[in-house]
Amino acid sequence: MKVQSSIRINNKTHALWMTALSLLMMATLIIFAMSSAHAAGKAAEAGADAHAKIYGEDSYPSASKCKACHTQIYEEWRSSSHAYAGISPMFHKFEQKITELAPTIGNFCVRCHMSVGTSLGEDRATPLWKRSQVSREGVTCISCHRVNTEYSKSNGERRIEPGNIHAPVYGPFDGKALEGVINNAATYKVAPTPEARGTKIHASAVQFEQISKSEFCVSCHQVAVNLGIKLEVVWDQYRSSPAKEKGISCQDCHMGKVPGKAEGYETGPAAKLGKEVINPNRRHSNHAFYGPGYPIAHPGVFPHNENAERWSMEDWLKFDYRAKWGSEEFEAAVSAGKVKVKFPEVWSDATDRASAWEVVNENLEAINKKKELRAKVMENGAKIDGPFFKSSLKAGQALEFSYKVTNTNSGHNLPSGSLGAQPELWMNVALIGPDGKRIWESGHVDSAGDFADIHSLDVRAGKIPFDDQLWSLQTKFLTTNVKGTEREMYLPVNLDVDQIPHLRPPTQPVTVMNHPPFVRMEQRSIPPLGSRDATFKIPAKLMTAPGKYKLAVRMRSRAEPIYFMRFVGATTDMERSMNEWMLNIHASSAEFEVKK
Repeated sequence: MKVQSSIRINNKTHALWMTALSLLMMATLIIFAMSSAHAAGKAAEAGADAHAKIYGEDSYPSASKCKACHTQIYEEWRSSSHAYAGISPMFHKFEQKITELAPTIGNFCVRCHMSVGTSLGEDRATPLWKRSQVSREGVTCISCHRVNTEYSKSNGERRIEPGNIHAPVYGPFDGKALEGVINNAATYKVAPTPEARGTKIHASAVQFEQISKSEFCVSCHQVAVNLGIKLEVVWDQYRSSPAKEKGISCQDCHMGKVPGKAEGYETGPAAKLGKEVINPNRRHSNHAFYGPGYPIAHPGVFPHNENAERWSMEDWLKFDYRAKWGSEEFEAAVSAGKVKVKFPEVWSDATDRASAWEVVNENLEAINKKKELRAKVMENGAKIDGPFFKSSLKAGQALEFSYKVTNTNSGHNLPSGSLGAQPELWMNVALIGPDGKRIWESGHVDSAGDFADIHSLDVRAGKIPFDDQLWSLQTKFLTTNVKGTEREMYLPVNLDVDQIPHLRPPTQPVTVMNHPPFVRMEQRSIPPLGSRDATFKIPAKLMTAPGKYKLAVRMRSRAEPIYFMRFVGATTDMERSMNEWMLNIHASSAEFEVKK
């Protein structure tokens, strides 16, 4: 009995073990199957992403591929506002904010700023670091040179013809020079077809006349948002301007020899293949696209630089270029233990930091060239005459004087009226007393960098007085809410604070009125070749001492007010960069004697 009982127990134990083993094997198979399915899914997803990436790179070539033959144009373009359009952190903050306020706006903004990304079907909310390289290039080569249909006021909805690097390009000239190269492909070592060996080039160049006309610029530089109000009004200003009447195009001033002036074009080669120069005496259109805009992005991310692509955008944002990581001075201090930094893993290697610092320096050099061009185009677009005194120069009497500001640009207003209430252009004037101390000033800025108007946080907090003599050409959005009076706003969106924010549809054609019933723009800009006086009055109580006084004046320019940057959620570094780029033009001073 004991033996039989023992056998039964052993058999039962064996059965239990066999059942457990079977269950374990089944679980293992299930897990393996699930893992395989997950891996297959990931592989398929990766394959799809890879396919999309290959398609994007093949059908929408990057500027890097154009650089091989068009180096000069590439160098001009890579630090331009066109190249910056897709990278701009301020654009993305603005676009996100206006989308939150008006969700129906969709891809309205990105189809100009990232036209290739729109063509590739990238979602507007896709982060920059997850977008294709060519999408991040903003208004890149193919954004213009793969367009073969004449458009006008279409708010950026232009079709980019897909095709690999060998597909036709469209430009202002015929393709005879290119034909000569292709007919001697072996000599020039070029590959006009995929199967050929050599430098990959397009197989033909087609003349597209509109690309040299102002009308080509309209679809992105004349913009009406879905409320009907125009954020960009350059075309409206240009089409009734003296420049238009004389046949001067946008390209003549913004791509010519002299920034902001229609004084002809430089000459230069159509392309350079090794040491061979093609059509060296052709008219050269400068692809820096002179203008008032400027970049505030990380210099590892912008300007466009092939060497920077070794690291991802997320990696670059961890690189402290302001501390000069990778420079000889910084690395020596680290080695000597004078500087202690806990580097992110991606920047833990000193050799990588040194290579990155070289990229940053190269990009900063390109940015500095852009600064020079920006200053020139602004200087060439305006002038200041004065001061003109309107009162007697006697101690104990109020001092009245004025300056005359002239828009020397014949093509559009000063400023041009782009982006509504964002661009700032204002006069900063100060009076220095006989003792060398400043006794009065208008157009000064607060602790954030804003001038002292109603939007200044320091003015609102009572830290500094309101500048009641401020002379500014900044346009303002004025809105009338259904429950209040007209007021200034940062963005032209009607908000009812008692309900969910929504856009109020207009009851009349906004194309005729240029604004919906509850929103309008108060433009203060100066029309082409027009002038305006800036008049100031200094109280008598500040003019008590006789002697020699000095008036110092300058115009100041900035792309974005700091209060607006904070409204859209800009970072501290973005604010700092914006103020670093603040431009001073036409600075001068005048001395005068105040008698007893």
